[in-house]
Amino acid sequence: MPFAPLKNDTFLRACWRQATDHTPVWLMRQAGRYLPEYLATRAKAGSFMGLATNVGFATEVTLQPLERFPLDAAILFSDILTVPDAMGLGLSFEAGEGPRFARPVRDEAGIAALAVPDMDKLRYVFDAVASIRRALDGRVPLIGFSGSPWTLACYMVEGAGSSDYRQVKTLLYSRPDLMHRLLAVNADAVAAYLNAQIDAGAQAVMVFDSWGGVLADGAFQDFSLAYTQRVLSQLRRDGADGRPVPRIVFTKGGGLWLDEMQPLDCEVLGLDWTVNLGRARALVGEGSRGKALQGNIDPNVLFAQPQQIEDEVAKVLQSFGRPHTDPASTGPTHIFNLGHGISQFTPPDHVAALVNAVHSQSRALRG
Repeated sequence: MPFAPLKNDTFLRACWRQATDHTPVWLMRQAGRYLPEYLATRAKAGSFMGLATNVGFATEVTLQPLERFPLDAAILFSDILTVPDAMGLGLSFEAGEGPRFARPVRDEAGIAALAVPDMDKLRYVFDAVASIRRALDGRVPLIGFSGSPWTLACYMVEGAGSSDYRQVKTLLYSRPDLMHRLLAVNADAVAAYLNAQIDAGAQAVMVFDSWGGVLADGAFQDFSLAYTQRVLSQLRRDGADGRPVPRIVFTKGGGLWLDEMQPLDCEVLGLDWTVNLGRARALVGEGSRGKALQGNIDPNVLFAQPQQIEDEVAKVLQSFGRPHTDPASTGPTHIFNLGHGISQFTPPDHVAALVNAVHSQSRALRG
């Protein structure tokens, strides 16, 4: 089925470092627990996975923030752990505990048994992508995503979230050969997964390297960055509508390695709130091979009052500096986002204040 023409392409233009009339904004985890309508839909679904695996519900919650806020992109509602779940690790979500795997992999036999899963096991994700794309009716672009090979490995080895990454780092240091085997399978699985999302209608894709920043220097390059590049090298360049698909890489805590991330085969680098946007722009955002930058306000700013939120938005926009404005060429561009996912306790009216401030202030910056 052909998709509707895109009415707001500001986000995609910024990804390609093309001039835009305002700085586009979307929020990591923008469809989520801070919205009462999301909670109502989740209650109907009965569980998180009941929500994520139901095409109708996933479509509904993806569109909910767009009904409230004039965001410039939608992001697929799903979870980063769908890929290892399809590998047979037994994903579940316990209330108040977060994700958990029934069968973590920590030894030679477990890792040797891993393989790229049959993508038909993830059909519900691809059906949701197509459904969301149709429901958007060209309003804004749809972003698909996956966890990075390293981030998936953290959950697969630990069996759940972790405060010290003891299990996965023990494996990394004691049996690097096994860790490389695990990461290679993950990278190829993530590439297949993102390509299937692109085929289903995703107009941009994002790799969440949420735990890359917990690695030591040297280990980051060998066990995270190299496998993110392995994913990127396999991705389709054009989408279901024949248009090119930009690729975004976000490494939380990765500011130390921006210069080494600059050569990545992607269009956009996401930044957390510890990074100065102006310095990042000078380091990786300028020149013909520069990256578009995405980020990077502290999500906790959203607990301040609207006037203070507007002041913090101004600081972020001013930190990046005057965006590229020449329609005849490419240059430094910025996509406004949080430095990580939005908190479930965020007041929705504070999100409205942020989105409106980004749009109004960024238009004024362009003169």
